[in-house]
Amino acid sequence: MMNEAELQKLSQAIAACRVCRDKPAKGEAYRLPHEPRPVATLSSTARILIAGQAPGLRVHESGLPFNDASGDRLRQWLNVDRESFYNPDHFAILPMGFCFPGYDAAGSDLPPRKECAPLWRRRAMEAMPQIELILTIGQYAQTWHMGTERMASMTETVAEWRRYLLTNRSPAILPLPHPSWRNSGWPKRHPWFEEELLPVLQERVRFLVS
Repeated sequence: MMNEAELQKLSQAIAACRVCRDKPAKGEAYRLPHEPRPVATLSSTARILIAGQAPGLRVHESGLPFNDASGDRLRQWLNVDRESFYNPDHFAILPMGFCFPGYDAAGSDLPPRKECAPLWRRRAMEAMPQIELILTIGQYAQTWHMGTERMASMTETVAEWRRYLLTNRSPAILPLPHPSWRNSGWPKRHPWFEEELLPVLQERVRFLVS
């Protein structure tokens, strides 16, 4: 287990990473077109890890994870305020891609950069053995953390949440959809999410941040 100084050193190394700009995994044509700004919160005490997708533009500009409408919705799901959410004693935040990946031709966020997870993710996870609950948000985090246990689609995976959460696995995993405004219709089409999953999520969060 890393001590606090070693964890801080790892956090600084992540913040200084420029691999997606200087040595892109898919070649020079796929260089990150803007200055990287890795956004991640490592913690030696948090018991909950939020495993997200990648920062959006607003997060890139502020350097604060989930500092946007998606974060507002996620905090509603968790039933926590901003102070608790941004307290590293309560939550570690580790997206699959640390930097804003840019937009595609349709104006949607590109997928997380391919450089981040192979380079940093296992080291970061090993540095936080105290994590008891991983919230896997979206298909990219679910694929990495859940592997072959993940269902064919994100919706199917979230629908099977009891299979992942209510086991002896350590840390426990709870899959969630992405809280983006683009997914605003998803909870309405799947009422079990708010009626069954969210109360259990909020109870677990309340216990782990107390």
